[in-house]
Amino acid sequence: MTPGEDLYRARWDGRPGRLEVWYLTATDAATGTGVWVHHEVVAPTGNDPAYGHGWVAVFPPGRAPVCGRFGPHPLTPPSPAPPVPPPVSGRTGAAFEVPGVTAEPTRLRGAAGRLSWDLALDGGGPPLYTFPRWVWQRHVLPAAQVVPAPTARVSGTVRVDGADLPFDGTGGLARIYGHGNAQRWAWLHADLGDGDVLEVVTAVSRRPGMRRLRPLPFVQLRVGGRDWPRDPLLSAPLFTAEPSLPEWSLHGVVGRHRLTATVRLDPAESVALDYRDPDGAEAVCTNSERASVAVLLERWDGRWGVERRWQLDGTAHAEVGAR
Repeated sequence: MTPGEDLYRARWDGRPGRLEVWYLTATDAATGTGVWVHHEVVAPTGNDPAYGHGWVAVFPPGRAPVCGRFGPHPLTPPSPAPPVPPPVSGRTGAAFEVPGVTAEPTRLRGAAGRLSWDLALDGGGPPLYTFPRWVWQRHVLPAAQVVPAPTARVSGTVRVDGADLPFDGTGGLARIYGHGNAQRWAWLHADLGDGDVLEVVTAVSRRPGMRRLRPLPFVQLRVGGRDWPRDPLLSAPLFTAEPSLPEWSLHGVVGRHRLTATVRLDPAESVALDYRDPDGAEAVCTNSERASVAVLLERWDGRWGVERRWQLDGTAHAEVGAR
């Protein structure tokens, strides 16, 4: 993070027509169980009051996922910021809070339906800017995503139907802020091990005139502490990725490197959720925290040669959404 930047602090300032999201996706190392905890602040377009809501889903291997929703709960617009902002404290304080559910930078707690959770987050590596940092800071696109903690250790307990499931694994804590969801989209978070990670967001904007464009993939691959490509916005036209179910793929060449990824969401280990944007438009996303992905990184040296190869079976996190 740049000095004074707090990627965990809430960004909604009371204006209508805004969507703010905090979400955690993680995989338990011992069992392969996936967990998705999703929190939203929705400020509708017009005069309707803002509200907070969300859901949690647990993905046990070989069994149907269990999902529960919380909210909606009415929210009060935040007070105007003081003339001189207080010193940035980093990962402290609640970023999202409604009755029964709290999301802090280092701890998530709550209950929804048949599920409850108490999960602690530690570490996570440097932030991963799936969109360029300046895009996140200046709100120049309809929406943007950032991953403050891409490879955090996640530990604690998830309870399903009264039975405690100890949880200890890795995951990513991410943020979204903007005017709403895309017309259609796909997302991937793949923990490749040893601090390496691949994050992909490919989407078609809902704005008039942009809906006819092909999906634009924003890609960040971290290998050995280095993020590639250098500028995910300028590089986005060099990639192709068409959102589809149950499988979608990514392909692109930037400089001397070629990246290919094939993502599969098993329908039996996925959940489909419907929700509304601030303008009232409906969307449906299909998510799996038990997805699989094959990733191939090649380098041109007179001919294409394999530089790195990864295969994740049931430990990738992926989503496809549409209207």
